[in-house]
Amino acid sequence: MLAEEQNELLCRVEGAAPMGQLMRRHWLPVCLSEEVAGRDGAPVRARLLGEDLVVFKNSEGKIGVLDERCPHRGASLVFGRNEECGLRCLYHGWKFDVDGRCLDMSSEPEGAAIRQSMRTKAYPAREGGGFVWIWMGPPEQMREFEPPAWAPHPDCRTSVVKMHAACNWAQVLEGSIDSAHSSSLHSTEMPAVPVDSARATGKVWPRPSNDKAPKLQFEPTSYGFRYAALRRPILNAETHQYVRTTLFIAPFTVLIPPNDQYRLAQMLVPVDDVNTMFYWVAWHPDANKGISQEEWRAFCGATVGVDLDENFRKVRNASNKYLQDRAAMKAGDFTGIKGIPTQDMAMWESMGPIADRSKDHPGTSDVAVVQFRRMMVAAAKKFQEGAPAIGTAEPRIPHIRLASFEGLAPKTVDWRELGSENNKVEA
Repeated sequence: MLAEEQNELLCRVEGAAPMGQLMRRHWLPVCLSEEVAGRDGAPVRARLLGEDLVVFKNSEGKIGVLDERCPHRGASLVFGRNEECGLRCLYHGWKFDVDGRCLDMSSEPEGAAIRQSMRTKAYPAREGGGFVWIWMGPPEQMREFEPPAWAPHPDCRTSVVKMHAACNWAQVLEGSIDSAHSSSLHSTEMPAVPVDSARATGKVWPRPSNDKAPKLQFEPTSYGFRYAALRRPILNAETHQYVRTTLFIAPFTVLIPPNDQYRLAQMLVPVDDVNTMFYWVAWHPDANKGISQEEWRAFCGATVGVDLDENFRKVRNASNKYLQDRAAMKAGDFTGIKGIPTQDMAMWESMGPIADRSKDHPGTSDVAVVQFRRMMVAAAKKFQEGAPAIGTAEPRIPHIRLASFEGLAPKTVDWRELGSENNKVEA
């Protein structure tokens, strides 16, 4: 449970809120690279930490991320003309480059003083791992851009689901680090079968345990934490255990257990205090393996134009009860809701825009959730006092060296030794 003051500190990200300011000391994903793939293409509206932004790729292939509102009279630049290395406002023709400089003011006379000084807010941008990333912190504190965990080299196969969640970022992230819920909420999509590790087919992810009450073991790290969910397997239960390790990379990235076809990561990015952009990445280091973008979105029930609108908002949502099918439930489907992400969002959004954690009653399976709350509340307080943002201080290891783990292992083997040996880092 959290007191109201602690909950506010954990959840609020807009303006001067400590958690939002902490996040600004990290490179932040503002949109998918595919959304601005073409030079001089249509600008894209984005919102991040309570700020309205416009993203575009100019004639030379450079990414610009500007304040959405033209500084002249506040019209939206999303409707602007993207041409000749700049974004031109339709209202009076003011044109801005990727650095925010005003290149032209067709409504002002030559020699006007305002022509020399006018700029709009612009954020440094980089591309990597299928995303456009921006730096929203103080310019003098800008850190070198670091490729995400799913982009150890440029030729990785990366497929991404993007979906809007109508609730605060922290309750979304708590779902991502909650290994116990998958045995119930996603039991139809993750059926228990006698195999030695999780599988991935076109419709389900069979896995080797029907144990719904995992034992959790936790380890703090310099990047956040990792933990293991230990379950009794169907096969070799006397000598082995089913191990699923999850990594939390502060402030909002989670490496969740993989399957036999691809690795998995999520980012739970605050749009503002009461909205979150959910990104789910399926990737493989071999460009010829893994899962295609189309197949991944179809599996997740997250295809734009079918399951989502052009703004990545769900067709199945709270207003229509996520189109829950009670007849399907009677026939054996556990939730009656299509798609793992939408099943999750039905739970997250049902908690309200910002969950009241003072009324929670966490159990032993909530170790990671409780530790996340404590860690991030403490991190926000320390940041207020002048400490570096969590995940930015030494000792650090590159995120591309981090990896989660999933599979059967002898009970004599310490879960901390499983997976990438590079996970080892002092707390």
